[in-house]
Amino acid sequence: MADPDRVVTLAPALAGVAVVCVLLGSAEGSAPALSALHGDRLAMLLTRVLDTHVRGMVYEASGSVESNVLAGGVSRVRSFCSRSRIPFELLDGRVAAGWERWVEGAADAVDAVLMPP
Repeated sequence: MADPDRVVTLAPALAGVAVVCVLLGSAEGSAPALSALHGDRLAMLLTRVLDTHVRGMVYEASGSVESNVLAGGVSRVRSFCSRSRIPFELLDGRVAAGWERWVEGAADAVDAVLMPP
């Protein structure tokens, strides 16, 4: 089982994965835990994907997590993926729009990463 506090436990789960979806925009926990999840833990995960078959990233950029925490995650994903030339999409469809629309948006984001223009 993977533990977000120990990113190394996620590495085996990345075998054969083409797109990593970080869908934690509405994660729950203490403010420090959420900051770490979208900060240091996300940065470590991004570093780990370099030596895998991962060819794209989808990051949930909206939800119930504080907007400044999500903005920090967006900045990390943009910076890392741009430098590493990894296609990425930011999922910012609000859950309030309905789960079906959110799922459609997530699927569209994965498709966009797999088939860039």
